[in-house]
Amino acid sequence: MVRKRERENPCYVCGHYHKFEDGEVCGVCGHRLQDAGEKGPLDTPSAFATEILPSFLYLGSYDNASRAELLKAQGITRILNTVPTCQNLYKNSFTYKTIKEDQTLPFDDCSEFIEQSRTENARVLVHCMSGQNRSPAVVIAYLMRYKKWRLAESYQWVKNRRPSINLSSGTLSSGSKKCM
Repeated sequence: MVRKRERENPCYVCGHYHKFEDGEVCGVCGHRLQDAGEKGPLDTPSAFATEILPSFLYLGSYDNASRAELLKAQGITRILNTVPTCQNLYKNSFTYKTIKEDQTLPFDDCSEFIEQSRTENARVLVHCMSGQNRSPAVVIAYLMRYKKWRLAESYQWVKNRRPSINLSSGTLSSGSKKCM
């Protein structure tokens, strides 16, 4: 007997579960199941967090962080919440680090949490409200500090994987000098 989760896959776009039948369209959202190698359109938001570094570092929005089943499907066990006003929804299921209310992002603390996750073979999601400004800045700072990449290289790496990022002029400039 085949269990329900073995017959279904979450949709790349909406997160609904679709049956494993070629070309079937979801009765709820109208999306069709994608082939394993097929990627979603770059301008379409995904229910899944964006993979920045393979099987380790993910970037997303509060919406991504609020979908426990999809986080678990990606193997994510830790969440770095960069928006103090966003509620940590699954404290019993994930290890959280939430930055404190402040004017500047604590790049060093965030990078250390991410690196500790890497050394412990844990997958970590870094999120802010929209996944476009604060969380990409933290991810870029991590890449600069631990991968020793320059700002332009780190930014382009993240932008290629999550084209919707839109950093404000002050977000990185205050922290990029600190993370080297």
